Amino acid sequence: MFNFMTLENIEKELEKHADSEKAKISQGFFKTNLGQYGEGDVFLGISVPQQRQIAREFKDLDMNKLQELLNSDIHEKRLIALLILIEQFKKASKEKNPSNEKQIIDFYLDNAKKNNINNWDLVDLSAHKIIGGYLLDKNNKEKDILYNLAKSKNLWEKRIAIVSCFAFIRTNDFEDAIKISEILLKDSHDLIHKSVGWMLREVGKKDEKVLEDFLKRHYKQMSRTTLRYAIERFEEKKRLKYLRGEI
Repeated sequence: MFNFMTLENIEKELEKHADSEKAKISQGFFKTNLGQYGEGDVFLGISVPQQRQIAREFKDLDMNKLQELLNSDIHEKRLIALLILIEQFKKASKEKNPSNEKQIIDFYLDNAKKNNINNWDLVDLSAHKIIGGYLLDKNNKEKDILYNLAKSKNLWEKRIAIVSCFAFIRTNDFEDAIKISEILLKDSHDLIHKSVGWMLREVGKKDEKVLEDFLKRHYKQMSRTTLRYAIERFEEKKRLKYLRGEI
């Protein structure tokens, strides 16, 4: 643990673990070229376990410094900031500190709006733990946050909306996942197709009937990507019937 929570210390840790070859692979994998969804994202080639370790060491970093990390073009800096934010949210929840929880939620949503949470791994590693975790015990009115995100024109806000539902699905609460899937079902972006299919598959792991009820209403209108993800765990005969439109 460092005695002083400074960005210079984080920079040194990042330099220590940077790998130029891994960075090149990540630049391609996360679609960072001109016109692609990750355009402008810069990678250092640091593994997620290494980033988690750095985040644990700097878990008390203040919001101003987290904001500096989130403003960076460097992908690992933004992910580390989000991993730290998860730790801080866990602490606020454990201490039953609603004021701190709300501050973290507002900070997260503000950065989503600023497009600082702007690649699929950033969303997928954080949304269900922060937004989903916060809304677990909230009423339907407070969950309007998710529906507003789902109706956004911003790709990443829409992905945050559906991935946040993972927290509910894990507790056998499928209502919001189903409703938000319906909102996003005709979205044009492949990354939304995949995330909706993923969440539907997670619903199916918990309750296959709920998933099949949804599929029977919508499977002929959904993208093939969404359908393939959603039915991935079905036995082969049933899976092929869905793919052939024979259900």
